[in-house]
Amino acid sequence: MRARFAEWYALLRPGDFVMLLAAGAVCVLSALALWRGGAPDKAVVRAGGKVFAEVALSRPQVIEVPGPLGQTRIEVEPGRARVASDPGPRQYCVRQGWLTRSGAVAICAPNEVSLTLAGGSGDYDSLNY
Repeated sequence: MRARFAEWYALLRPGDFVMLLAAGAVCVLSALALWRGGAPDKAVVRAGGKVFAEVALSRPQVIEVPGPLGQTRIEVEPGRARVASDPGPRQYCVRQGWLTRSGAVAICAPNEVSLTLAGGSGDYDSLNY
C-alpha cells in the first residue's frame, strides 16, 4: 500500500498542490456564500395554529398576541423581529433573541404562539435540505 502511495505522490508537482488548495477554497467560499438565507420581507405571527398577523419588517412596531397563558409581546424592527416577553415558564422563545434570517422561527409552545420570518430564500439545514 505504501509503495502505491509513494508512486502516486511522486507524480504530483508543486502546481498540483496549489490547485488542490484553490479548489478547496472555492468549495468553502461557495458554501458560505450560497447556503445563507436571504433577507426576510415579513414576520408571520401565529396564535393557536392560525395566522394572527403578517407584518412587514420595514418599520418598528410591537404586537401583543393573546394566548392561553396570557399576552406574548413581539417586537419588530427593520430587518429583524423577536419575542420580547412571554408568560411561558422556560422562556425558550424569548431566549432565541433577534431573528434576522428568512425561515427563522421562535416558538412559544406553552402559550401556543410562534414567530416566523418569511420572504427571500430560506437557510439550508437538516430539515429542509
